[in-house]
Amino acid sequence: MKVATWNVNGIRAREAQFVEWVRRDAPDVVCLQEIKATPEQLGETLTMLPEYWSYWHGGPKGYSGVSLHVRKERFPARPEFGHPEFDFECRVVHARLPAGLVVASVYVPNGGKDYLAKLRFLDAMRGYVDGIHAAGGKLILSGDLNVARSDLDVHPKERKAGAIGQRPDERELFERMLSCDLQDVARALDPDNGEIFTWWPPWRGMRQKNQGWRIDYVLVSQGRGMKATGCKVLADVGTSDHAPVVAMVE
Repeated sequence: MKVATWNVNGIRAREAQFVEWVRRDAPDVVCLQEIKATPEQLGETLTMLPEYWSYWHGGPKGYSGVSLHVRKERFPARPEFGHPEFDFECRVVHARLPAGLVVASVYVPNGGKDYLAKLRFLDAMRGYVDGIHAAGGKLILSGDLNVARSDLDVHPKERKAGAIGQRPDERELFERMLSCDLQDVARALDPDNGEIFTWWPPWRGMRQKNQGWRIDYVLVSQGRGMKATGCKVLADVGTSDHAPVVAMVE
């Protein structure tokens, strides 16, 4: 299964890029974050990509927002879409697929305006993962999680003690979530690579210099019949400050 995630930083600005990329690479599951569109603004967008079951979770003020797209050829029956109880500001949508598989598109708060809300959200995600596993399910959780796991996930020139996204308490909550039998696919397949980044500050050619952070992830359940066989960052796709991440999961 090919699973892709992308923080588009505004679907209306990158609608054509999104459609071109998805039709080119044909992922089985696509997770988008920060779509920044109201339900009314998404009216025409809902007709895009008829080859996918799509669920757009846009807020009333066009802030935040996520979406989830499931390829009909791979999953002929429309999945059950929903949201966990801790979802707020339209930050989580999940789909229940056959064989007990749950896929989720997640946009963790940045924390700049309300850092405690970010910590509560990260803590709630651990309970969410535990609940799916306790019920006998398996999970693919993808999205902009707004935490660089370690200094290896931040370019040396971008490492800043106390910077939100690099703080010890949020990193600890991220690791606690991973301890619930989740695997960080990119890091599992390439554990020592310090040049894997998914977001770059949008100035001074940072993307071209690859001076960024790794804050977009594909996480999969371990020990439940799933195995990740590949993961790549598509740094040449689109004009968002984030790049798509694509993983292969068997």
